[in-house]
Amino acid sequence: MPFKIAIIGASGYTGAELLRLIATHPDMEIAALAANSKAGQSIAEVFPHLRHLDLPQLVTWEEIDFTNIDLCFCALPHKTSQDVIGRLPKTLKIVDLSADFRLRDPAAYEQWYGNTHAAPDMQAEAVYGLTEFYRDAIAKARLVAGTGCNAATGQYVLRPLITDRVIGLSDIILDLKCAVSGAGRSLKENLLHAELSEGANAYSVGGTHRHLGEFDQEFSELAGEPVRVQFTPHLIPANRGILATCYVSGDAREIYRSLADAYADETFIEVLPFGETPSTHHVRGSNFCHIGVTGDRIEGRAIVIAALDNLTKGSSGQALQNANLMLGLDESTGLMLAPCFP
Repeated sequence: MPFKIAIIGASGYTGAELLRLIATHPDMEIAALAANSKAGQSIAEVFPHLRHLDLPQLVTWEEIDFTNIDLCFCALPHKTSQDVIGRLPKTLKIVDLSADFRLRDPAAYEQWYGNTHAAPDMQAEAVYGLTEFYRDAIAKARLVAGTGCNAATGQYVLRPLITDRVIGLSDIILDLKCAVSGAGRSLKENLLHAELSEGANAYSVGGTHRHLGEFDQEFSELAGEPVRVQFTPHLIPANRGILATCYVSGDAREIYRSLADAYADETFIEVLPFGETPSTHHVRGSNFCHIGVTGDRIEGRAIVIAALDNLTKGSSGQALQNANLMLGLDESTGLMLAPCFP
């Protein structure tokens, strides 16, 4: 029998992506869908591109009977998510796609998100959802906290390099371009077509982006000392994709070997031949992340570039990868879709 799955927050971009992926999953069945603002509507009304799927009608999350639900994806905004998850059955397996359980220190959460955490006991229970580095803990977890899409991209580049000590830790520069779907589906003036198209802009400049909390937490723990990266995100007029360009000090060939060795057996992380650089076009709609390394003209410097789809590998695909582990399935099940090109 397939595992019965519920999705709370099914009317957003990550909810739609989960539905697209789970639709062909051989071991999962969508048993309940919640979207309080769209309750009473069908998925065909909210997402016409999914009208071919036989799916339950949208309801409020309070109307779901979780008795026979094996796992629930929660795709709600931060702050809302912790409140809802705190009221779900304590035996229910949950993959949360919000920011609410990513930071292990409640004080760090309050610093970056501006409010006191409403479920600190669950925050302590949550396992960080960067699958390739936490898979053993994820497989045993009840609650998994999905990473930020920007945070995931930067970590795929930097975690092996910090662990292997092949780069300097005091001068890491991360320049990241993110597509507009990373900002969610709610209406915002700066995301209107006339405001966004034909241009690009930096945002959260000077160390204010909330995903820096994840970088600080994860990189400092790896290094055994405080690590602070210089990080500037940019909004680009594209629907999907993240391109992260990381400037580091170190020998480019050693950096390449570190990444190639770290990901040699990973299904979804592909380290390209030395000198080749990735494109968001080549991972679009897939759960793959491509990483490229090249030397810089300045001696002792290197450039590492990563590309992934923010809605798939950066969010919903990662969430499904984690859910597979939590349910005892092969983690790649339902995720071997080829990228869409062009």
